[in-house]
Amino acid sequence: MLSTYERMLNYPFGRQLFSWFTARKAPYFKTISPLVTQLRPNYCEVLFKKRNIVQNHIGTVHVIAICNGLEMAMGFMCEASIPKHLRWIPKGMELTYPAKADSDIRCVAEVTDDAWKPGNLPIRVTAYDTNDNIVVCGTITVWVSENRPSSKDKS
Repeated sequence: MLSTYERMLNYPFGRQLFSWFTARKAPYFKTISPLVTQLRPNYCEVLFKKRNIVQNHIGTVHVIAICNGLEMAMGFMCEASIPKHLRWIPKGMELTYPAKADSDIRCVAEVTDDAWKPGNLPIRVTAYDTNDNIVVCGTITVWVSENRPSSKDKS
């Protein structure tokens, strides 16, 4: 994923093309029309605009749309970071909503360089409004395990 992202940056509208194409791989992500603005090992940032489709009944960005952006940032960060001998799967999400989200949203997922070990891995996720106020923050826990040996490895 990281090499594809880096290659796409060489093209006009590369971030937009990468975001559009990869969001279609997990169709629910496309509901927020995300833009991956930064992707590097152990860090991902996803931006999405406040539009009618992501608003709730009081006119703020619905927290489920924000959760979608946070999960996308977490998943892309994992794919760009995890060592080849490991795999991951999400286990749970714990979030707080310290402020109303009344603007475009920037979702960030990050871990430390030494985080990638088998077992539970808590990933810090934070959503910011356009004034850099935290509107949602918390942890998405993923289960990290060794890859299963392939049939080629068994022979």
